[in-house]
Amino acid sequence: MIILGLDPGLGTTGWGLIRAEGNRLAHLGNGRLKTDSTAALPARLSHLDSQIAALLADHDPQGAAVEEVFVNTNPQSTLKLAHARGVALCALARFGLAVGEYAPRLVKKALVGTGNADKAQVQAMVARLLPGARIDGPDAADALAVAITHAHHAATARRMG
Repeated sequence: MIILGLDPGLGTTGWGLIRAEGNRLAHLGNGRLKTDSTAALPARLSHLDSQIAALLADHDPQGAAVEEVFVNTNPQSTLKLAHARGVALCALARFGLAVGEYAPRLVKKALVGTGNADKAQVQAMVARLLPGARIDGPDAADALAVAITHAHHAATARRMG
């Protein structure tokens, strides 16, 4: 199963693509989708939607996962993140994908074993689980972590079901 993980953000949305076969994972790609910070909000959201649609068309994943919104101290930042997340969810649904949604603490716990792990620990574990992968920054690493979490949850659901 090919799984697309997204770490949404208005300025930068990280993406990570993995293949999951049972407990085996393989890195297929990762990167960052960027929007122009000088553009109006509707234009930025439309551009993000187009970029996600192109990613879906290019890679044809069978599963998808998105990180849930965490509340920042700045409400405006949280709102911008929520807008980007909404665009991501809509694009994935339009493509016909069921979407897994995971809280940042759950992703950290799934990869590192503790929900209080820092970004460096998550990145190190992603690199360990996907040896040889060249990861395009922390947003892409977070997106790969979300995809890996989804793969683990899907595998557990298949074993239990």
